Formats: sequence, structure tokens, C-alpha cells
Amino acid sequence: MLAYLIRRLLYAIPILVGVNLLTFALFFVVNTPDDMARMQLGIKRVTPEAIEKWKAQHGYDKPLLFNAQAAGVEKFTETIFVERSVSMFAFDFGYSDDGRSISREIGTRMWPSLAIALPNFFVGLALYITFALLMTLFRGTALDVAGVALCVVLMSISSLFYIIGGQFLVSKLWHWVPISGYAPGLDGLKFLVLPVIIGVIGGIGGNARWYRTIFLEEVNKDYVRTARAKGLSEIKVLFRHVLKNALIPILTGVVVVIPLLFMGSLLTESFFGIPGLGSYTIDAINMQDFNIVRAMVFLGSVLYIVGLILTDISYTLVDPRVRLQ
Repeated sequence: MLAYLIRRLLYAIPILVGVNLLTFALFFVVNTPDDMARMQLGIKRVTPEAIEKWKAQHGYDKPLLFNAQAAGVEKFTETIFVERSVSMFAFDFGYSDDGRSISREIGTRMWPSLAIALPNFFVGLALYITFALLMTLFRGTALDVAGVALCVVLMSISSLFYIIGGQFLVSKLWHWVPISGYAPGLDGLKFLVLPVIIGVIGGIGGNARWYRTIFLEEVNKDYVRTARAKGLSEIKVLFRHVLKNALIPILTGVVVVIPLLFMGSLLTESFFGIPGLGSYTIDAINMQDFNIVRAMVFLGSVLYIVGLILTDISYTLVDPRVRLQ
């Protein structure tokens, strides 16, 4: 397994370099350092001297990818891309355009994001799997048809509708919880209830229907018929055998959510005024702060790769036939 992990980590290096290069290219297709300077300085008729001074202060006074004035290997190293990329692999994200440490901001803002993402993930996963098992238990009946229809309706509605509708009904009309805001500790529970509920409801349609499809594929296999022939009830067959053997495709779907647990939700945090990593990313995009945007994309890529590796390892725990080579 150790050799497998080392090989996967080595594969991750060119992937992260490619992500860095793609993010860099996309950002500077719509932006130039001069545009960034004008936006940060906030002056309509800013002087060329002020622009050059801002670029020198923030490290944008060098060429983007190729430095024709340098000699040897410095033609590639004395560039904005290399200088901003190498430190990221040591998780040194530098400073934002307003002078704040990006690493410190990530360390502070990750907790509000996790406060929403973790209950949303675990409550949602339990609810989706339970609902899918119930539809599988009553497959072919009116309850199953009604459940599938409900899933289709829920997955057809935009998540933005759930957010705005939830804020209007629960907060504005009924005054059960604050419409937005955040507070640390137990005082913040009242701010987290509504975002978590909306996040869980918004995911029922697609997730429950997908898990139902997985369970329906399992109930027609030979081991399920053998379990029924031994006299096990349908509930025991579903929860003891079908659920256990469906864990591999479930784990594969769960890995997609792992980066979001840390990175936060862009829409949810923005609409509910939660100072997490999602709102941090949105603010950076609006301010055209390249350092923050690039750091968040890099961090998301690292978390996704780590999630894939952890998923492969978890396969060996739920299925002894799987071997990592």
C-alpha cells in the first residue's frame, strides 16, 4: 500500500502544476496586472507611475510566463507564474492584495465553513440513504412512484429558490431564526439551522434517486436471493446485505463532497452572510484578487486528490477483495 500511496502522490504533482497553469492562464485572459492595479487603486485616471509602483509592491512587475531579458533558466524562473507557484506547494499562499495573510484567513474561515458543511453532510447522507432504502423496500408500489416523483420535483428546483424561499418564510415571516449572520460557539447555532436545513432539502432529489438506483441494482443479485431463501426479512436483507455491498459506489460519490466540506458553499455563505471560505472566494473574485483565487483553486485540487486516495483506501475496508497495487 505504501508504494501505491507514493505513486499516487507523485501523480498529483503534474496535476497540480497543470491546475496552477490553467488557473493562471484563465485569470490573466480577462485580467492584466495593469487592470488589477487600476481596480485596487480605485482611481479613474490613475497615473502610469502609480500603476508601476503598485505592480512592484505586489510582485506583478515581472513577465507572466517568459522573461526574455533574463539569461538561462531564469527566463522561466524570473516570472510571475513560477514565483507564485513554487511556494504554493509548501502551502505558503502569500498575501492578498490588501496585505492580509491568505493562510491565516483560510485557517480562520475554515471553521464557519465546516460548521455548516459537516452537519449538512452527515445529516444529509443519513437522510438520503434512508429515503432511498425505503423507496427500494416499497419498489413498484405507489409509495415508490410518489418518492421518485418527489425526487424529480426537488432536483428540478434551483438551490437559489430554496435559499430565498427559506429566508422569506422561516426568517422574515415566521421569525424563527435570523435571516443571516454568524457567531462563534453555541451562539452561532441559530445562524446555522436554516442553512443546514436548506442544504439537506436541496440535495434530497438527486442523491436519494441516485442511491435508489444503486440499491435496485443490488436487490436482484444472487446473494440477495440466497439471503431471502434463508428466511431473512426484506428489511434485514436491505440493511445487512444490500447496504453493505452498495458502499463502494456510495463512497465514490461521497468523495466529490469532500472538498466542499472544507471549501464551503459559495451561494449559501454569500446569501447567509457567513464568513467562510466560500464567501472568501466570491469576494476575491469580485475584487479580482488573483492570489486568493489561485490559492483556493489549488487547495480545492489538493483536497480532491486526497479524497480520491482516501476513497481507494476505504475500498479495502468495505470489500476485502480489493487490493491496492
